[in-house]
Amino acid sequence: MKYPFNPFPTLAEVEFIYCPVLGAIGVPVNLLAIAILSRRTCGLSKCVNHYLVAMAAVDLLVVITEVILRWFIIYFPVSFLDITPVCTLVRVLMIGATVCSVWLTVAFTFDRFVAICCERLRTKYCTEKIALVVIGTVSVLGYLESIPWFFKYRAKYTFNNLEWFCITKPEYYTSIIWAAYVLLHRFLTPLVPFHLIVLFNILTVRHIFITSKARRRLWVETGREGPTDPEMERRRKSIILVFTISGSFIMLWLINVICFIHQQIALVYDLSPPSPTIGTIGHLLQLLSTCTNTCIYTMTQSQFREQLKAVVKYPFSLIPSTTKLRTCFLSSVCPYPSLF
Repeated sequence: MKYPFNPFPTLAEVEFIYCPVLGAIGVPVNLLAIAILSRRTCGLSKCVNHYLVAMAAVDLLVVITEVILRWFIIYFPVSFLDITPVCTLVRVLMIGATVCSVWLTVAFTFDRFVAICCERLRTKYCTEKIALVVIGTVSVLGYLESIPWFFKYRAKYTFNNLEWFCITKPEYYTSIIWAAYVLLHRFLTPLVPFHLIVLFNILTVRHIFITSKARRRLWVETGREGPTDPEMERRRKSIILVFTISGSFIMLWLINVICFIHQQIALVYDLSPPSPTIGTIGHLLQLLSTCTNTCIYTMTQSQFREQLKAVVKYPFSLIPSTTKLRTCFLSSVCPYPSLF
């Protein structure tokens, strides 16, 4: 028996709803993170604070370009965004923002790895100046690496000397240079960052296990209580933050990485490529990573939670004073000077 309609939504229908919802959440969430972290009242070091602000700013740019603008280009044809130079620029900004987001996560993970595991290098590397240099370098290189995508597309139509829509040039599918560049790009984002983050986390866990064992032995030998160790408490907070951020990245990018590895193996051994449905699911999960960091800060940083509560309560705190002022103007007795 055939049903007249599909009772389950298709992936295209899910994506049609998923992208606007993600954009509606991602923009305010990242703006809140930038506003709160920029005040430097969360008890984080300047180095860590710079990384988190940069990551939130780049995630916001990913939401704007990859989620909102891309959604408008796909589902609302014949708009300003469909002019060929505009839609090409949007695609470059989209890819560049994703590259910067991925590599800033790597840079932050490496910074915390150095801070926890490398005592000699820590004082020289984990500084505000180095953090700003790394963030600037990653941002510039990320967009420079994405510039060739601008030349992937050409206009589909020309109307009144204005080029419309973006379609892929035929040489993209036949050129060896394009094939090499695409392979390099996919290795750089996300394969290499994915493995670097996993490696840094493994090395950090190994170092923590060894040092914790040594410090516990020292506490036992000196007859003092281990739980009051301030150094271990400081490291614990730093470890929780970096592990949750990098762990979230690994989980949400895992399908994307597996699809890429599967695709390369399929090309070498003449196997069937990964399903487009799985690839789309991996892409949607990848986009979700732009909204998770603020949730991580809220769950792991008590001072961030307090600042977030203050921001949320602020509009409601204005209601009593607004009501009092309105009552004052409507009444004959007003302690405030008249504005009329």
